[in-house]
Amino acid sequence: MMSEPASTVDTVTVDARGMRCPWPALRLARAMRAASVVRLLADDPQAGREVAALARDHGWRVDPAPADAGTGWDVRRD
Repeated sequence: MMSEPASTVDTVTVDARGMRCPWPALRLARAMRAASVVRLLADDPQAGREVAALARDHGWRVDPAPADAGTGWDVRRD
């Protein structure tokens, strides 16, 4: 069975703007249970550090979200 190319994988968006940590990271963890790619939008200054730690613990890859998406990250399973 062939897997779908990354470009056709649906990205789940989690809008955690206005939430203070740890809520953005908790929302990300919940979304990653069912999705392989999550775009997390978060504006808490601590969110980047928490997202990076969570991703490191789970072996996920974190990339900055495109500039037009706002402050956030694209998180995907490797």
